[in-house]
Amino acid sequence: MNKAEPKVAILGAGAIGQLLYHQLSAAGICPYFITRKETLSKQTLTFTSLENKVSGSEAQLLSSDTQSHSGDELASILAGTELIIVCVKAYQVRSAIDAILSRLPKQCHILLLHNGMGPHLEVAKQLSTQGLSVGTTSQGALKLAPWHIQQTGSGSTQLGHVCGSKLPDTLKALLLNAITHSQWCDPILPLLWQKLAINAVINPLTAIEQCRNGDLAAPRYQAMQAEIISELVEVAHADGVELDELVLTNRINEVIMLTANNFSSMHQDVTNKRQTEIEAISGYIIKRAAIHGLESKANQQLFEQVKTLESRYLY
Repeated sequence: MNKAEPKVAILGAGAIGQLLYHQLSAAGICPYFITRKETLSKQTLTFTSLENKVSGSEAQLLSSDTQSHSGDELASILAGTELIIVCVKAYQVRSAIDAILSRLPKQCHILLLHNGMGPHLEVAKQLSTQGLSVGTTSQGALKLAPWHIQQTGSGSTQLGHVCGSKLPDTLKALLLNAITHSQWCDPILPLLWQKLAINAVINPLTAIEQCRNGDLAAPRYQAMQAEIISELVEVAHADGVELDELVLTNRINEVIMLTANNFSSMHQDVTNKRQTEIEAISGYIIKRAAIHGLESKANQQLFEQVKTLESRYLY
């Protein structure tokens, strides 16, 4: 790594984590991966672009498992890291951060990039000197093999500061230059709530109904969608975030049509018998509603139905 380059890590090597790796690498930043299992080594990655061009590169891998290295070795490898982009599932964020937090450099910045909301509140409580940012992306990527991804959609990415020291302007500029169609937003939380609204409608309904996104345009789903959105807008308002119910409804309908042939991530999770992110989607709305003494019957109903689906294969 050139000394002039910032030291950036990507925690989680899923489809989006690998997509960001390729975008950052193309911009001259060479991030390394922090994973749960692999020991420090080199790994060849393959990338198929939107234009179906195939390219390869070699990335460094670091295991966060202290059975692979001692805590001092881990701290030594993490030393100098200026930014860690966290690309794991929402329910994995806490344990992933816990595995490395005590060994992180004091001025290292953390960027959370996952579906749903909630983990940012937990992580913020743990940090002392590190800064925290969050983001949301509609970029699409598909894993063709463990270390081969294909970009399936360009999408947009919004990033913004949450708490602690702010991301240095030089790093911010590098990120925005590397990630296509990205922007820095202040405040960021209203945009996360808007993305949460899209997820709260599309994800649980498609998982429960076992249907494609476009099927939700049918009249029989409209009443439930209206209730989900109405509850979310009320909870967001209580949290200090103002959202327009009609604008949200129109945006959700637009996404349903634009992604009509797609299966949602929660649909895929249920189909493949994996844990879903329902806790960070409907579950977050329910928790925030309870804090403010509000009801969230529609979201509660969907939450319980998805949990019932999970119980058939997880427990």
